[in-house]
Amino acid sequence: MVKKEQGIVKENLRGGKGSVEIFHILSADELMGHGKMYAKVVVKPHSSIGWHQHVGDTEPYYIVQGEGIFTDNDGSKIRVSSGDICTIEVGQFHSMENDTDNDLVMIALVVNEEAK
Repeated sequence: MVKKEQGIVKENLRGGKGSVEIFHILSADELMGHGKMYAKVVVKPHSSIGWHQHVGDTEPYYIVQGEGIFTDNDGSKIRVSSGDICTIEVGQFHSMENDTDNDLVMIALVVNEEAK
């Protein structure tokens, strides 16, 4: 099966600022209970994904293009760029900010702690 990329725009995602585009690679149904999201995520310039917690799931971000500021569970802010992997463990908080004039593109995979 081949399908075309289709994106949706989310404003103020998780209490963040600005716009984030989400291009689902697999839907929650296609993940068959193993996860909630597998997507290319584009954080637009001067936008962010707000501070939020992962309860019952984990999420790695793989930075494909651009750079931004990842806020880790302990509140530390880390500049990330292409090739970096940010891992959020079960129960942890995090956020991502694009403080540049270019898109920040990453792959996000939300995996359930236990298959549902």
